[in-house]
Amino acid sequence: MSEDLFIADGLFIPAAELRWVAVRSSGPGGQNVNKVSTKVELRFDLEGSTVLPEPVRTRLRALARTRCDAEGWILITSQRSRSQETNLQDARQKLAAFIRRALTPPIERRPTTPTRGAKERRLRAKKELADKKAGRRKVVPSE
Repeated sequence: MSEDLFIADGLFIPAAELRWVAVRSSGPGGQNVNKVSTKVELRFDLEGSTVLPEPVRTRLRALARTRCDAEGWILITSQRSRSQETNLQDARQKLAAFIRRALTPPIERRPTTPTRGAKERRLRAKKELADKKAGRRKVVPSE
């Protein structure tokens, strides 16, 4: 199954930039786990990618920093199913979702200042808490 990966309108990851290998799955499963390689490891060549623009690659590198190796390949694994083909489709969908998240630039934060009402409410709450705590103090008799 070496076909291009559809990401968004007009954006495809060529099959040449993807590599996958099937390995033995972990966990319970009886003899199926011991005999059949159903877990899929999908690798995407981020550094060698020709279709993603540099800002998208930078955002994707930050998003997938724990999944990226020293050569710049992103590793996506899937072992949800007992079927190798289903796991491959799942891994491809995970990679596509990662790339879609990197396509949208983050919204620039505009610094704001608290309103006068918000400042007054905060100070009133602090005063009420201080009064409550002051009421818990031991009363010292004054001569």
